[in-house]
Amino acid sequence: MNRRTVLKAGAALGAAGALTTAAQATPWTWSPARSVPGRGAGTDPHQVWDPECDELVASLAERGEIPRVNKLLKGWIHNEQPLPAGLPDDLHDFLTKARKLPAWTDRSKLAAAARFNEKRGTYLGVIYGFVSGMLSTVIPHEARAVYYSWGGAAMKERISKTAKLGYDIGTANAFAPDGEHIVTCIKTRLAHSGVRHILPKSPYWQHSADEKLPISQADMMVTWHSLPTSAMRQFKKWGVPVDESESAGFLHSWQLTAHFLGIRDEYIPADWASAESQARQVLDPIIGPTSEGIKLADMLLDLGMNLDLTLLSRGVLGALTRFMLGDQVADWLHIPREPVWSPMLEAAWGPYIQVREGLLDVGMPPKAYWLFDEFLRQFVLLYMSELRMPISIQIPTMNNPHYR
Repeated sequence: MNRRTVLKAGAALGAAGALTTAAQATPWTWSPARSVPGRGAGTDPHQVWDPECDELVASLAERGEIPRVNKLLKGWIHNEQPLPAGLPDDLHDFLTKARKLPAWTDRSKLAAAARFNEKRGTYLGVIYGFVSGMLSTVIPHEARAVYYSWGGAAMKERISKTAKLGYDIGTANAFAPDGEHIVTCIKTRLAHSGVRHILPKSPYWQHSADEKLPISQADMMVTWHSLPTSAMRQFKKWGVPVDESESAGFLHSWQLTAHFLGIRDEYIPADWASAESQARQVLDPIIGPTSEGIKLADMLLDLGMNLDLTLLSRGVLGALTRFMLGDQVADWLHIPREPVWSPMLEAAWGPYIQVREGLLDVGMPPKAYWLFDEFLRQFVLLYMSELRMPISIQIPTMNNPHYR
């Protein structure tokens, strides 16, 4: 087990996090003065989408070019790789512009982010999987969008594609010419526009949703907070020491990720305090249960059934979800309390973290420590089978066929 495979695995269980839609709970008051550029119009992001990309993808769909475009883009992998020949001119121009690094890119912070990911990859794998991934099932609009879109019909395929986003950001060359993260973000951005174009045509989604168009700027920020902001919250909760410069670097890598996903710079928090203030407005108040979210959580808990990995049973995954997200979320998702694993996690996880950090020499049974390490190892084995083949993020052409 190493940092890369753990990040792949953690990002995999965080599958639902790449397609997010969130309900507007309170009026928008977050100031653009707290954003990366420190300025902006202050427009409510619940009423803003991604018009440039949305209009492009709608045009491609109307011209019947999406299947051909998906085929051409399959081989486009690296950040500064030449664009495939034969792309429509409007798409070629969009991609040329979209993959440019913003002027506020800080290479020294990206180097610090690489150090952070190298040190904290194991923890990030767990957080991306059991905090971000399961949290997405209690974000009402997100759960409905995922369930009624193509992702709801092909969860394992969706997981492998969404995993790539979480894995790529953890690589040392994520934003370098030979890295892949910028391309992965842009392909995800195109996929989001594809969902905006096709999901509103689903009568099942129409009947369930309380919005006319999914995946607003606010919705995407909810997904964003379910990843880096949730990660930093967990580090604080667990008492994991975090170097200040590396923490700032980790945030910067996610700021750039937001930019390449099509989130306007005026909505991207400038620092962790600003991120917390925004998360308290757009994420914390809107979580709750839905029938679609319960079904998605059920699918995620069953992903280890076909492999002989005893520590990744449905009960163990459920216990870890309850431990990470709390009793209320677990109860919403109908996840029972496990008589063995739940109390073990509550009693031994803190000392386990301290032992790993060199802050505690004794204080937990050796068997418990071994079980936690073995769990992480099996967690990797489960998802590596899904991530061995090349992953192609594509623009969707249909919704969940079971819910047309």
